[in-house]
Amino acid sequence: MEGCRILEKRVVIPPDPVERRRGVYDYLVEVPPAPAKEAAKMPARRAAATGSQEPSFTRAVPDEIGGVIRRIPSR
Repeated sequence: MEGCRILEKRVVIPPDPVERRRGVYDYLVEVPPAPAKEAAKMPARRAAATGSQEPSFTRAVPDEIGGVIRRIPSR
């Protein structure tokens, strides 16, 4: 990964040139700190006015989905 520093590399499955298979490796990396979000930089009053709450990912109920449910008669 770009911007990360590899601290440790471990071979999980070695490469096999006869079968033309690449190796599988496990890396331990050091990741630089992520930049602060734009919402965190705004004043509290302005953030509350824009409604910058995290979205909620819940399952939709049938009333929210809409559409028509058709029942197929038994034969």
